[in-house]
Amino acid sequence: MSRTVLLTGGTGFVGRQILRALVERSVTVRLIVRTGKESLVPVDASVERILTTDDLFDEPLEWWAAACQGIDTVIHAAWYAEPGKYLRSPKNLDCLSGTLTLAQACVSAGVRRFVGVGTCFEYDLAPGYLSVNTQLAPTTPYASAKAAAYLALSQYLQEAGVEFAWCRLFYLFGEGEDDRRLVPYLRKQLAAGQAAELTNGRQIRDFIDVREAGERIAQVGLGTTRGPINICSGEPVTVRGLAERIADEYGRRDLLRFGARADNDVDPPCVVGIRNNPSWRTL
Repeated sequence: MSRTVLLTGGTGFVGRQILRALVERSVTVRLIVRTGKESLVPVDASVERILTTDDLFDEPLEWWAAACQGIDTVIHAAWYAEPGKYLRSPKNLDCLSGTLTLAQACVSAGVRRFVGVGTCFEYDLAPGYLSVNTQLAPTTPYASAKAAAYLALSQYLQEAGVEFAWCRLFYLFGEGEDDRRLVPYLRKQLAAGQAAELTNGRQIRDFIDVREAGERIAQVGLGTTRGPINICSGEPVTVRGLAERIADEYGRRDLLRFGARADNDVDPPCVVGIRNNPSWRTL
């Protein structure tokens, strides 16, 4: 393909999977990475150029306008996401501000298409099953900043004549996942023959492998779909069911200690996405 895609966050949990999917399609990619992370870019990636920055969310409009010259499509996957801190961090405001600056640069540089990455937590979670038409009602600084970016860009880019799509991620797991998250914790404990302490496990979730999520976001970037898109499996699975499935790989369901950890009273009982593109393969 002749188009050049600018990708932010290409060394992150989700971004590296987007990069992989683009490379597999022989797409020319221009990467924006944090200084010192150049070595994390796969050597076989068809990267046209790697631009480094100490903080991409602090770069001025002029820097971004130069970075976007000759770019057809921007896939913006970068955001502050340190486990245990990102949900309520004030850095979300910096990410929001920097994202809006990037969007302005896209308009001035003549970028044709902009794809952003959001979260299912932008929605009102009360219905449990969430479509792109579900009302937005974020309850954390992270989700609020993502929703604000979506609302601002959906109006601004449309009026500027730039195609805009917004990919809302559900519960991810897979390659490169932080050790503090559920699936790596389970695998670590089970592999060591140690008990895994869990809540009651009745929460219903929509789990999707990060590799599949990256593939779908790349598809959106190279496609024509506009507006919000749920990046989800569409399949309800309890946390207990997921844990038991993983434990069965080790033959050690006996190590699962459901109820050993207190349930989170504000944890929603059900979060499942309704897919709005039936052509995508169900996991």
